[in-house]
Amino acid sequence: MRNQRDDLLAVARELAELGLNKGTSGNCSVRLNRNGEPGFLVTPSGMGIDEMTADSMVQMAFDGSVVADKMTAQLKPSSEWRFHCDILKNRPEINAVIHTHSMFATTLACMHKDIPPFHYMIAVTGGDTIRCAPYALFGSQPLSDNALLALTDRKACLLANHGMIAIGADIDDALAVAVEVENLCEQYWRVLQLGEPIILSEVEMREVFQQFKGYGKWAV
Repeated sequence: MRNQRDDLLAVARELAELGLNKGTSGNCSVRLNRNGEPGFLVTPSGMGIDEMTADSMVQMAFDGSVVADKMTAQLKPSSEWRFHCDILKNRPEINAVIHTHSMFATTLACMHKDIPPFHYMIAVTGGDTIRCAPYALFGSQPLSDNALLALTDRKACLLANHGMIAIGADIDDALAVAVEVENLCEQYWRVLQLGEPIILSEVEMREVFQQFKGYGKWAV
């Protein structure tokens, strides 16, 4: 079995290397899968990626409590632990959550813009739009509630005046979604500099979903 602490640290580092997160911004989590133990691991609060180790990952139960041991007793979970907890608790098919403050997703989120089907790859998020959840204070329950609603039948959403959430069947899947969403947001931002894009129709998007049924890692 893969070491989930190492996996989570590796993805946190990759998010920084890709420029999707900088400094102490962003966070990620994975559902625990060992011995049927309920709960999840989440990156710690206020810690730069250069300081993090596998032992820095904070274990939490789905009631919001921290499962502390001698190594992690002094660590606090990410301030955004609520939406990690709520997403994993309410979406049993999802096992990993990534939150970024990436440049283009955040830029569009600050405009409170949903991303329409200007490009067929929008389908990788599970629907024909990427919704933007209404603004709420970071770390708050209203933010988590808004995010959960925006993620209905989706694998990604924007958070108004904040950033992006991507989710997946595992941490690699969530990372792939996060990378693709940032790419789509950059493309959409660039298109908007030229004018309003031509949007794919509902029929055209249905054809995309049909084609995706056998399309590599995005197969549905």
